[in-house]
Amino acid sequence: MLLSMQGISKAFAGVAALKSAALEVEPAEVMALVGQNGAGKSTLIKILTGVYRRDEGSVAFDGKAVDFTMPAEAQAAGIATIYQEINLAPQRSVAENIYLSREPKRFGLIDQTAMRRGAEAVLKTFNLDIDVEWPVAHFDAATRQMVAIARAVTQNARLIIMDEPTSSLDEREVAVLFETIRTLKRSGVAVIFIGHRLDELYAICDRVTIMRDGQTVAKSPMTEMPKMALVRHMLGKELAAFQAMAPDEDVPDRPLRLAVENAGAGVRVRDVSLDVREGEISGLAGLLGSGRTETARLIFGADAMQRGTIRMEGRERTYHEPADAMADGIGLVSEDRKIDGIVPDMSIRENMTLALLPKLKKAGIVDRIRQDEIVTRYIRALGVKCASPDQPIKELSGGNQQKVLLARWLATDPRVLIIDEPTRGIDIGAKSEILKLLRSLADAGLSVLMISSELEELLAVADRVTVLSDGTSVATLPRKDLSEAALLSAMAHQAGPSGDLA
Repeated sequence: MLLSMQGISKAFAGVAALKSAALEVEPAEVMALVGQNGAGKSTLIKILTGVYRRDEGSVAFDGKAVDFTMPAEAQAAGIATIYQEINLAPQRSVAENIYLSREPKRFGLIDQTAMRRGAEAVLKTFNLDIDVEWPVAHFDAATRQMVAIARAVTQNARLIIMDEPTSSLDEREVAVLFETIRTLKRSGVAVIFIGHRLDELYAICDRVTIMRDGQTVAKSPMTEMPKMALVRHMLGKELAAFQAMAPDEDVPDRPLRLAVENAGAGVRVRDVSLDVREGEISGLAGLLGSGRTETARLIFGADAMQRGTIRMEGRERTYHEPADAMADGIGLVSEDRKIDGIVPDMSIRENMTLALLPKLKKAGIVDRIRQDEIVTRYIRALGVKCASPDQPIKELSGGNQQKVLLARWLATDPRVLIIDEPTRGIDIGAKSEILKLLRSLADAGLSVLMISSELEELLAVADRVTVLSDGTSVATLPRKDLSEAALLSAMAHQAGPSGDLA
């Protein structure tokens, strides 16, 4: 056994991030480490590499107990990490990056010839023939990754951790990376491959370790872990938590309000099509990295759409920025309310009317009477529990903060509301309240595009669900066909080209 992590626990401010987690890696093995956001993958790796100190548990590397206190110690022991955002000096040469802080010296000076030859030799083992004296910034993402891997190899790394290594690569570049990983295996180097694209995991990894809620919930050879089982382990299930709130029967004659056709941008959103009809909740499902949030940002104009079309009530639209989408009646409640939603030190009143401010101003001054009317109306309508509208929003519970963000967009009188992970970080009682609120808004005529990683929520409230896999819509399930098994099957990408389940 090259690496053994057992019983690893870690808490931050009393909140458990890891609970007796485990990870084992054999020499010359590619181990997939998977899990949804918040599963504990990053924390576990940071404990291994000395960024965090563990509270409990043991770590052994190459048969010896270790307790790294800083990344440099892990690196010296033979553990290298290649992060998703590759940590290279872009204006320095390939050779300089490979030998950064370890440059060969001669007579006290850097030996440029030895450094160049060494860089060329290590890259040649990966069948990469480039001018190592050119700046790294000159090369594509795949080549930059090869440089980062070459740096790890020259440090005599026996274990290389790759964090989402294919996230910014095209198919050709992924093939190059995988061949490099196979070369590493042949030389005896082990790899921890943190990823979310199932096809890639099955193509390159020998075994898989699955994490959920800070715990290791499964480990298995890839050949013995069917895709559907892997997805089920990642998501878990609490499907009895919510009663069905959506109508049992499909209503086919609802007018189409928003249609997205073959939308794409970069490698995160490849080919997404979905419909949102008047008075319905259209769900958007998929595993981590499937392109759910990126699709929402394209629709809202926060990111530029490079291909495809958006139609709003039958008219083709182009949203260059969020203001364009807002003017057309689209609102977006973002996934991370703490970063992209609330302004913590501002009051409930200020947060609730933030998107409405241009319409509340007269001669550059906010109409306080009208503002108070709107805030009072929505506090009552949504049941926001607060001391007063002037209370700082950071003092509210997560569920009440989410209600304020809902009110912010409802006050703009939208025709389409996109809401990303509406119940993340709030308790079960508040979750049910938020879902009932969304259902009642849809029943009153609002069109809702609801993005959620919680299958039970989609099953409870959605009229239809579109499933994304690797930036592509692979299935659209109407209400009558919605089930846990159907969603899991689609998320495991067991669907045909038409979107029908295989």
